[in-house]
Amino acid sequence: MKKVLKTVGKVVGWFFAVIFGIPALLSVVTLCWAIGPWTAGTVTESLPVTPEDFVPTVRLIAFTDPHNNNKNVADAVDTAYLLFDNDPVYAGVDGIFGIGDFTSVGFEGDYANYSQTLFEHVRPETPCINVLGNHEFKVDYYDELFVKYFPHEPDTVTEINGFTCIGFSGDRGLTEWTFTPASLKWLSDAIDEAEEKADGRPVFVFAHPHPFGTVYGSTVWCDFQLNPIYAGKTNLITFTGHSHFPLNDPRSINQNTYTVVGCGATDRFELDNNGVVGQHPDGYNTANEMCVIEANDTGSVRIRGYDLNSDTYFCDYFIENVNDRSTFAYTYKNMKAHDTAPVFPEDTAARAYRNENGEWVISFDEAHSSFIVHEYKVTIKNEKGKKIFSKNFIDDYFVIDGDDTADFRIGTDTLESGKTYTLLVRAESAYHKYSDTLKLTFTAE
Repeated sequence: MKKVLKTVGKVVGWFFAVIFGIPALLSVVTLCWAIGPWTAGTVTESLPVTPEDFVPTVRLIAFTDPHNNNKNVADAVDTAYLLFDNDPVYAGVDGIFGIGDFTSVGFEGDYANYSQTLFEHVRPETPCINVLGNHEFKVDYYDELFVKYFPHEPDTVTEINGFTCIGFSGDRGLTEWTFTPASLKWLSDAIDEAEEKADGRPVFVFAHPHPFGTVYGSTVWCDFQLNPIYAGKTNLITFTGHSHFPLNDPRSINQNTYTVVGCGATDRFELDNNGVVGQHPDGYNTANEMCVIEANDTGSVRIRGYDLNSDTYFCDYFIENVNDRSTFAYTYKNMKAHDTAPVFPEDTAARAYRNENGEWVISFDEAHSSFIVHEYKVTIKNEKGKKIFSKNFIDDYFVIDGDDTADFRIGTDTLESGKTYTLLVRAESAYHKYSDTLKLTFTAE
């Protein structure tokens, strides 16, 4: 009996060691990685601005993670043509790229509906390249379905106006989040061949997962195997998805020894709160973003995020020379240097009211930073000074609607109508810079 108990004790001990050890190991790995990319590069006087005389020689559209929301896919394609058919600087759309997770769990019906949407909205003369995401890998016959519904191989190289565009699906490895060595070798060889003939142009790679530890969301929603393949490929720009983290966030572009862009989502955002991923704040299900990519033959690249709900651009990044690493402006270090602590308007006011569901909503004027306000630390005290509520709320910066107030649901019985309370609120920017704590008095309506 003692031996049995001893064995059981060892098993339990190993179980808890693994459960607690893996997060600890990931934290150490993340910290070690951060020493390099988070501190690399130089701080520039200002961030690049797209020159008025920039004329592209190619224009590509990328979107990711529609998850059967084919209405939004159609909207992205139709809007791209509407925007650029008669563009006075450079007319037309030269290629459209879907970066994976177009299905729910990889079933054939999802392929059929998605491919039908593309057939109905993408013009025959426009190259349309799709890659597999991890949700397509949930079934074993993903490769058979892919070649049945798309006119190209899962891993493909397409030349568009002299630019090499690599679509990398890979083959599923041990899990849906890993790739086989053979498919990774294909990617490495394709990049090497593209660089040999780039002649100053960027090399574009469209792949579903972020390389680990690069853009916003990539410490969890990522693939470690891609980092050594991309490392040191200065003129490489990879456009990625998987995380559903919004392109509105300035951390969704990152440069170290190459460039990574997280293209947001075509259906449902996800965010983090205090480093914990899996957060879905109010408005998360309104996601509908696409990425507009323009480049010329001398290595200049313009990348813009477009919100299809409001029909507006929300970011505009310009890489003057993708071949010169010393000019990379979108490093974590430089972007953080240009971030500013949020500031509330001088006449900021707060109010609290019940919504149609009977929930109390605390509302106050939004703070502003040079990029975004990512979240607010909210504390409410009663008339006696006792803390009755405290929570971190993610700001709805990913919803572009012109609303300048922060509105957060705080429960059904938190407040009492007619009573006066004190609100303490502190805003945090994308790069973890903080406002002064704002103290406001309000009466619950």
